[in-house]
Amino acid sequence: MLRPIASRCARGLGAGGGAHSSARLCHPGRSSSSRSSDAPRNQPPSSEFVARSVGVCSMMRLPVQTSPEGLDAAFVGVPLDIGTSNRPGARFGPRRIREESVLLRTANPSTGALPFQSLMVADLGDVNVNLYNLQDSCRLIREAYQKIVAAGCIPLTLGGDHTITYPILQAMAKSHGPVGLLHVDAHMDTADKALGEKLYHGTPFRRCVDEGLLDCKRVVQIGIRGSAMTLDPYRYSRSQGFRVVPAEDCWMKSLVPLMGEVRQQMGGKPIYISFDIDGLDPAYAPGTGTPEIAGLTPSQMEKNIHFTEIYMECLRNHLNYGRWQ
Repeated sequence: MLRPIASRCARGLGAGGGAHSSARLCHPGRSSSSRSSDAPRNQPPSSEFVARSVGVCSMMRLPVQTSPEGLDAAFVGVPLDIGTSNRPGARFGPRRIREESVLLRTANPSTGALPFQSLMVADLGDVNVNLYNLQDSCRLIREAYQKIVAAGCIPLTLGGDHTITYPILQAMAKSHGPVGLLHVDAHMDTADKALGEKLYHGTPFRRCVDEGLLDCKRVVQIGIRGSAMTLDPYRYSRSQGFRVVPAEDCWMKSLVPLMGEVRQQMGGKPIYISFDIDGLDPAYAPGTGTPEIAGLTPSQMEKNIHFTEIYMECLRNHLNYGRWQ
């Protein structure tokens, strides 16, 4: 069974868990839930009893907490977009995701997942990033996630541009060592630098390789596409041992066989799952900051999620400015 860390569970919005009849959080060194089976757990309220427009705007209208203590998993917003190279706006992603999440319910009939029956989940709010200093923001993110991971809680991240994955993986690797990576994106994000800067949304996985944060033989990048500066844009990733699956290899076909191979490759070790919204074709997500035509479809993305034992939406939603429609 895969053991996604950074969201594992029922990998709820980024969590990782059940692709089968139930979604379970697999945390290294402990059972799926730290609570007894009959203990009460937080539940998103039913619209049968509470109107969707009522209450604080939290993820799935779950309780808001300031501490990860006692939680199996928690939603965390990282409203940062000063690392983007094109259209900004992803700083509003966590807020927009929470607004749209009022339509999410407690069960997934297509997978049989019932995450809130086995997991204690809450919303921890947002990391207080510094919108005037990218390096300082990365420090703040790393420190926040170290505390979350130290509490035995799986962070389910709402982004935010892709720069944020670098400090999150620093925190993860500090506790778990080098991790596997399932990365769904239009871009590999393995550039070395731009305008003399080695840290921005196009470089997070290059920096992660530099620091030994990834188990490179267990890294898979899916949906890669778009124009490039060379005819072999995959050279760096493949030279590190990454498996790169271009979008054209996914066109007009089911991803079930591919995801079966990915699960075998990941084995039983911890993995981190990163889903950039531009992995989808811009017909479905036009608000992304770096759109690339001919991307994945929502049904293909659902197979990515299903066959990696993820339940809800993604580990790290990377959305832009109120355009997730």
